[in-house]
Amino acid sequence: MSVGLARKAAAIGASAAVLAALAAGLASSPAQAATTATAAAAKAKAGSKVTVARPKASTRNYEGSCPVKITFSARVKVPVKGKTKLAYRWLHGDGSKGKVKTITLKGKGTKTVTVKQSITFKDDIKKGWEAVQVLGPKKVTSKKGYFSVSCEKEEKLKEVRTHLDRSVSARAWVNPSRYVGSCTPGDRIGVAGVIKTDRPTWVRYRWVLNGDVVDYGKVKVYDARKVGFSFAPRHSQRGWAQLQVLRPDATYSNRAYYKVWCKDKAPAPVPDSHAKVSASSSASTTNACSLSASGTIRSTGAARVKWSWTLNGATVSSGVATFGRHGGSESVSFAADKLTGRHAKGGNVTLSVTGPNNSDSSTSGYAPCTSEFPASKAVPTASPSPVPSVPVAENPSK
Repeated sequence: MSVGLARKAAAIGASAAVLAALAAGLASSPAQAATTATAAAAKAKAGSKVTVARPKASTRNYEGSCPVKITFSARVKVPVKGKTKLAYRWLHGDGSKGKVKTITLKGKGTKTVTVKQSITFKDDIKKGWEAVQVLGPKKVTSKKGYFSVSCEKEEKLKEVRTHLDRSVSARAWVNPSRYVGSCTPGDRIGVAGVIKTDRPTWVRYRWVLNGDVVDYGKVKVYDARKVGFSFAPRHSQRGWAQLQVLRPDATYSNRAYYKVWCKDKAPAPVPDSHAKVSASSSASTTNACSLSASGTIRSTGAARVKWSWTLNGATVSSGVATFGRHGGSESVSFAADKLTGRHAKGGNVTLSVTGPNNSDSSTSGYAPCTSEFPASKAVPTASPSPVPSVPVAENPSK
């Protein structure tokens, strides 16, 4: 404080405490203003930052027959003010670059976009990686997302076939092969198949739906064994399913074709503005390193509820549950035929739900497991409700 101001305050009878307060006020105001300005600048800078998450592979360490299609995805956060164009491309581990793609975003605030690409691999990839490079509105490159591919060699399959001298065949069909009706999570199409062997043996198989692997399994076949799965169509479509035997003798069934025409029987329920959703779950393992998890989705009123399962932070299954005006509950589950790597050492399984008015999640831990058989890569599978028995549309023994 200046000498003149101090004399003036003293002249009008200001106490020592008043003078100290005035001096402190004059000293602190510039510092406070600078701190406020710095915080505002930092906040504005953070809000204008483009960020890209590390890409994730649908199957990080694949082992099995090839060719195989793997899907990569990454989340991009972009500050949007009016009309903003996002330009990006994929960078590959072999040094090549993908085509530049653009997405137009509108609105205001930070928008999150998930970008995806699918690559078909025919040979082994010991340590591959993919990354996303954003070119606009600001240039930024993600960290590398690593993956590996280990293909079963035909020579090895021939050697196993000769040594074991087993004959395996497979056939598949869809029931109904032509469907007309509502396409809600409760309306499912059954896919069935039969595996035949000339002697008792363990058979490892997988189901392929329209080119994507959707289910794995391992069964003991003495003569003939029926296997199957079901799926809920979300829209009108044509497609096919195929049963592929991986071991002990690699063979494929016929392609079972189907046609779906979605016709809603009744309009979807109007979401209840007061409906609340919740979730509960449990998980357990066996000595053979199999994992099973079950959960329950609840709603207090009409709602469309999105749900997802995550295994140690990685999403392994998702779907939608629809409730009427009285609400209710629905069971969802998933199972891993054989845990490998870090998942076999124990961890957490989480069921997350998101409704029109709130979100909830339930996490269950599971103990480490020990495998009784040599580990073989398996992909967790899930169904939005306990899988119903698949109706037989034809005699599988023919």
